[in-house]
Amino acid sequence: MTNEDAKNPLKQLAAQGEAVWLDFVRRDFILDGSLARLVESDGLHGVTSNPLILEKSIGRGAEYGVEIKNILAKESLSAGELYERLAITDIQNACDVLAPVHKATSKRDGHVSLEVSPYVAYDSKATLEEARRLWKAVDRENLMIKIPSTKEGIEAIRHVIADGINVNVTVIFSQQGYKDVLEAYLSGLEDRVKQGKSVEGVASVASLFVSRTDSKIDAEIDRRVAAGDAQSDKLKALRGKVAIANAKLVYQHYLDVTKSDRWKALEAKGAQSQRVLWASVSVKDKTFHDVLYVEELIGKDTVITLPLATMDAFRDHGKTRPSVTENVAGARQIVSEAKALGLDLDGVTASLVDESCASFCRAFDALLGSVAAQRDAALGERLLTVSTAVTEDLESAIVAAGNDWSRTGKVRRLWQRDASVWTNGSESKWLGWLTAVKDGLDNIEAYERLAHDVKTHGYKHILLLGMGGSSLGPEVLEKTFGQVPGGPVLHVLDSTDPQQIATFEKAVDLKNTLFIVSSKSGSTLEPNILFAYFWDRAEKALGADPGKHFVAVTDPGSSMEKTAQEHGFSYIFHGNPEIGGRYSVLSAFGLTPASAAGYNVRAFLESVQLMVGACDALVPPAVNPGVRLGLALGVAATSFGRDKVTFVASPKIVSLGAWLEQLLAESTGKKGKGLIPFEGETLGEPGVYGKDRVFVELRLGNEVVDPRLKALREAGHPVLGLNLQTVEQIGQAFFVFEFATAVAGSILGIDPFDQPDVEFSKVETRKLTAAYAETGHLPKEVPFASDGSLTFYADDKNVAVLGKGDAASVLGAHFKRVKAGDYIGLLAYIERNAAHTAWEQKVRLALRDHLHVAVAAQFGPRFLHSTGQAYKGGPNSGVFLQITAEDAADLSIPGHAYTFSVVKAAQARGDFDVLSSRGRRALRVHITGPLNEGLDRLARVLSDVVKGT
Repeated sequence: MTNEDAKNPLKQLAAQGEAVWLDFVRRDFILDGSLARLVESDGLHGVTSNPLILEKSIGRGAEYGVEIKNILAKESLSAGELYERLAITDIQNACDVLAPVHKATSKRDGHVSLEVSPYVAYDSKATLEEARRLWKAVDRENLMIKIPSTKEGIEAIRHVIADGINVNVTVIFSQQGYKDVLEAYLSGLEDRVKQGKSVEGVASVASLFVSRTDSKIDAEIDRRVAAGDAQSDKLKALRGKVAIANAKLVYQHYLDVTKSDRWKALEAKGAQSQRVLWASVSVKDKTFHDVLYVEELIGKDTVITLPLATMDAFRDHGKTRPSVTENVAGARQIVSEAKALGLDLDGVTASLVDESCASFCRAFDALLGSVAAQRDAALGERLLTVSTAVTEDLESAIVAAGNDWSRTGKVRRLWQRDASVWTNGSESKWLGWLTAVKDGLDNIEAYERLAHDVKTHGYKHILLLGMGGSSLGPEVLEKTFGQVPGGPVLHVLDSTDPQQIATFEKAVDLKNTLFIVSSKSGSTLEPNILFAYFWDRAEKALGADPGKHFVAVTDPGSSMEKTAQEHGFSYIFHGNPEIGGRYSVLSAFGLTPASAAGYNVRAFLESVQLMVGACDALVPPAVNPGVRLGLALGVAATSFGRDKVTFVASPKIVSLGAWLEQLLAESTGKKGKGLIPFEGETLGEPGVYGKDRVFVELRLGNEVVDPRLKALREAGHPVLGLNLQTVEQIGQAFFVFEFATAVAGSILGIDPFDQPDVEFSKVETRKLTAAYAETGHLPKEVPFASDGSLTFYADDKNVAVLGKGDAASVLGAHFKRVKAGDYIGLLAYIERNAAHTAWEQKVRLALRDHLHVAVAAQFGPRFLHSTGQAYKGGPNSGVFLQITAEDAADLSIPGHAYTFSVVKAAQARGDFDVLSSRGRRALRVHITGPLNEGLDRLARVLSDVVKGT
């Protein structure tokens, strides 16, 4: 040691056998040479990091923003992946600076520590996997992986050491905790020896946290002294002494073990002892000497890790002596006295492990939240934004729910497919949508091959035959993207109404049409009979081998797959059995028709992947758009009674509303709970709305969707928002709302992936069609009232309330039952065309404005695979008017005894029967004669009766 070195207290520590490590890491500090200068001038021998340190560097360091932007320009990474990329680069650079120290000390020193995620502190398997992954990713032999001393962490440490990975065991507080850690280290070395592997160069330290113990103990001492404790003098005498005494006894155990035969056997094989590292040595109590813990814990074969401020202070006025072995008997007496005085050192140190892990989790949340914010800023207009304009009370409740999700790790558990996020039922089997985008990109060549074949063949039309999830998503894509220049027109048929089927048939040229039969299970009635009908039509138009004009999208092994094989379909695209229909738009059920229509599916999925990253498992709730949106919807419903969700959209993306209706209603409407969605409503003034609404603005670019939204916000109605910069971001909207719906389902306490009441309607429909096949007619039904062209049906319970008068009397009685917090469902089993849509909108607004309740305007049987679930299984707050009519013309179904009119009638009656069996306030009106005349009359009667309610 030179004279200059002898004057430097930090280098004097090395002379005492204690290595100095820096408790700090940051990119600019490494790159500008500051770290290297500490190695040279102060004899620095190592660097440690933890979530708190990394949050202050990466989370707040402006220098990282440029790199984040550069990375995202080349590839799509989530916030968690970005953090690791940045952290690993910094750790590698620090390792390179310390590499000469590592070599000079024969691998005893010169290490840089990187901690496994604090989120896995209580998961030994995940800790082991992450330790191995980080070790491989950093790829530096002087790296140390930090692992907390939880029970699960200690279990992993043995295996990590056996793998030959250097380990810094962190958050140790107690003597027993240290003993368990040292035992894991020794056992790991012994395991490695048994495997015939060398233990030379395997390094480990055991980090005992010091000052936090005194902070806890001294706080209890101060509390008891202030309360006038009889032992106050003895208690005051222990302030600032217990942690040091505890540390000295830990070091004594280290010395005892290194003298043992067990250790000597390992040492003979080249093993290094696991040094004790003194961590958390900054003085928290300002009445203490500022380098107290450094001066009192100096000893051979130890490490001390110092933040910059403490390093500067010790360099300036620190004193060195071999203090850790001084007065060990006195240390034992202090610990014994603390126990005698009831200071519960064991309890304090045990709780500190959990508190430290929780503190690191909070810091990691802040770190990842900051990286996520920087990611969003770097992506800019490439990513849609989610906004929440809510009342102060609702915002507080959302924040509280988000804090709970952070504390319980629910975002990570959701991505891990942990069913306990919901009801602990079958939910884990239905989370394939989380990776649908990745799966789509992995199979992109198949979709691009289909697109090439469609273009080469010169198809003019694509006709998709499906229902619910198989049709609503593709319909949004078609309405949003339209026809690609020179490409085919995509048509989506999801009805059994014979007039609507005929309209679609007339719109296509059968000889130049590619038919996509889309059915997840293969057993759904509507796609099967639509296929039977159009196969017959195609066969007559094309002659032999029409199968080349057909594509199937279905789950593996389904009856539809068998049908497609038997009929020689040109393509069969398989869905993922772990994705439910309403979550399937980003899977084969959406990508197949999109590819056939000529849309750029690769670019579409790459855009969606940006949103998948934004909702990643490591993005905290506060900045996770999917979680934030889902919490807002769930909390608004459960805590504020706002369970009616109204979508208001820019014209170009207005079709998204129907898809969202299905997603929300079918996912959440069950067990008497649910979010009831409404789309296509022209907004009114605030006075027409009750306090049960949440509005969701779907905005494209800077368009003003509806100026009345501002008034609604000012009136205290929550207004959530999705702002898409381009129509291509419609895919991001799909994913963020899928995620939000799953989160909302957790808040509601339901399984968001089943749809029990949809199945009940199917069962009732099958009963009626089977009866028709046997008898040639549907079971007879008797109206309870009739007034000209309007005939009324209801179950006995509803009839008892409605009476048996004329149309005005029956309808008036029906709508008098509507009360605050209810909603109305107009369920029209007629062709869905522009005229009928306008009729429904006119009626819904009249009902809304006079009764001040939400009104849904639906077409059957389409809604059966959508909002029908919520109407039957959700809260009993719906008042339903089902509208049926005589079909002007019918179409036969090849191979079946019944016609499309019969099927539609059976579906309407099955739907109504289930509504009635659920105790719903339901009335059916059947129109005879000319449909438009009947609709006009019904509208007039409704207008008159609601004015009088």
